[in-house]
Amino acid sequence: MERMPEDETACPDTGRQTPARPDGGAAPERSSTDTIGCPFDFSEGLAFDPALADLMEKGPVTRIRLPHGDSEAWLVTSYGGVQQVTTDPRLSRAAIVGRDYPRLTPEPIVSPESINVIDPPDSQHLRKAVTQAFTKPRVRRMRPAIEQVTGALLDEMAAHGPPADLVKHLSLKLPHHTICELLGVDPADRAPLLQRTHQLLTTAPGRKQESADAKHHLRAYFGRLVRQRRGRPGDDLISALAAASDEPLSDDELAVLAMTLLLSGNDTATCQISNISYTLLTQPQWWDRLVEHPEHLPEVLDELLRIIPFRKGVGIPRLALADVEIDGTLVRAGDFVHVSYLTANRDPEVFSRPHAFDPDRPSRPHMTFGWGGHHCVAAPLAVEELQVALGALLTRFPRLRLAVPRSELRWDTETIRRFPLELPVTW
Repeated sequence: MERMPEDETACPDTGRQTPARPDGGAAPERSSTDTIGCPFDFSEGLAFDPALADLMEKGPVTRIRLPHGDSEAWLVTSYGGVQQVTTDPRLSRAAIVGRDYPRLTPEPIVSPESINVIDPPDSQHLRKAVTQAFTKPRVRRMRPAIEQVTGALLDEMAAHGPPADLVKHLSLKLPHHTICELLGVDPADRAPLLQRTHQLLTTAPGRKQESADAKHHLRAYFGRLVRQRRGRPGDDLISALAAASDEPLSDDELAVLAMTLLLSGNDTATCQISNISYTLLTQPQWWDRLVEHPEHLPEVLDELLRIIPFRKGVGIPRLALADVEIDGTLVRAGDFVHVSYLTANRDPEVFSRPHAFDPDRPSRPHMTFGWGGHHCVAAPLAVEELQVALGALLTRFPRLRLAVPRSELRWDTETIRRFPLELPVTW
């Protein structure tokens, strides 16, 4: 496909190699101890966070302080450094349990038993069990069901008529419905569970109790569901995992695993259906090219996954169990270490013209779904949902366009995610 010029990237907000800070943007502040305060609250469309751009300029490893937690942390921004941190057994996620670790949310999102904070090799039996449900062949077998749901949702959007909100009609519903179907969640429970997931992901300091209550509710809900499936198994993932005889999972493990899958199953696909649609619709020449050449959709989606900053700042840190040198910086035992997959995806040592959208660039794995022992197990499902959703939009609504100027769109500013709250479209 034809390459887009550097100053006209498919993400219209991300065309500069070093993005300038917009007026009013929150800049990192350096303290007397040479630690940089990082709120990571930038929410200007899909522009690359200027605080992250500044940190990349300062070097691959920087000392930072986040809004919550009682400690400072190191932030690793380089591709190679992120690879090291996410694969080095001396850097442990499990060791953060019970600590007030540096983070963006008032309430820690993960539970101590979550697969996201269990280190290899202890996590292997959990990951093995779940990975079997998300292999590429199994996900491909799910494609007809995903296509059926997508078709029904787009039928409703067509019946509604333009303008219609793509977020309401498609982005919110498809991923949530798919993961709930996989887990066997009763349709009557799905809307309340979606609301709880949004509450858990909040970054607002005044909503700490609401976030904690949401986490407790989700944990209790899936605890009850696991106990029900132990007694009355069905044709769903929780029942299949409960019946596994090879290293069987406890009720607590299964409940937390189901909660984690609900969160991750919603997170990437929900944001990225909206973000990718927005990106293509604000660069209509790319939308039109895909309408004409839909066979290029897989490589376009992969490049958009690399470049779109669908989350803010950082995720779950690790604790150094021993002294470790990372990209020339000595990290001491007991230090917290965060990584930024967003900056790793734009490392100029790995991706030429890293802020440009170029689906023809030489293939190199990006880190949008993480890396190492905590790489997202549901990534194949998310990619399949994106391919089905965008493919169906291109086919059903080839003349799809934004129904309002992009300046009128409202963006999420209250959670760790970045996506338009509404995306009015016409056709």
